[in-house]
Amino acid sequence: MAQQTALNIYSGRFGTYEITEADRRGVLIYRLALLAVAVSFAAGGAVALAGGSPWVVTVLFAVFAAALGVALATIHIYMLALHRALWLLWAVGVTASTVLTLNTGTPLAQIAYSEPVGLIATGFVFAALTGVCVKESFCFGWWETVLVVPALPLLLLGHLGGILSPAVETGLFGVCAASLLIFAVRKFSVPAPDDIGDKSVHAYVRGEIHG
Repeated sequence: MAQQTALNIYSGRFGTYEITEADRRGVLIYRLALLAVAVSFAAGGAVALAGGSPWVVTVLFAVFAAALGVALATIHIYMLALHRALWLLWAVGVTASTVLTLNTGTPLAQIAYSEPVGLIATGFVFAALTGVCVKESFCFGWWETVLVVPALPLLLLGHLGGILSPAVETGLFGVCAASLLIFAVRKFSVPAPDDIGDKSVHAYVRGEIHG
């Protein structure tokens, strides 16, 4: 665990490092992006359950995906392979979802609910979100993200396989939405250095320093 040795200077596993104002801004952007992810996810599902316009749900999904992209750009992950995998999942999902919407002229939300290809396309984006929750669960062990990790895939795969009743799907959505909102708000109570982590490890795995 990193220890602070002076103002903004920390001692990490592979040497000392400084947490700059740019680092702190990055953390703030990450947290705001997570909040946008949680709000758009909850709002999109609420509109869908209320029988609202599929186009409104589609726009909210676009906000959700864009915010998740910002979160992936500002998240601190030691494992480069994991970070790249999350980017790949997000990119595939966004590309496939965009192509489906443009080619069919049908609201993406409608395709995702009624057609397996639509759910699979958007599912890549949700898989990237699940990966973020895995990372946060590993780092902080919060119950909110621990719940989302199994609940979100179960919701998507259960709907894809047609094995869940509408009541169960609504319940799983409620669990995911509430957990994400609580998690996103709770992130603002964490000191920025805890979200940044040991920058000497980040530098080491990127080959900037040698152990």
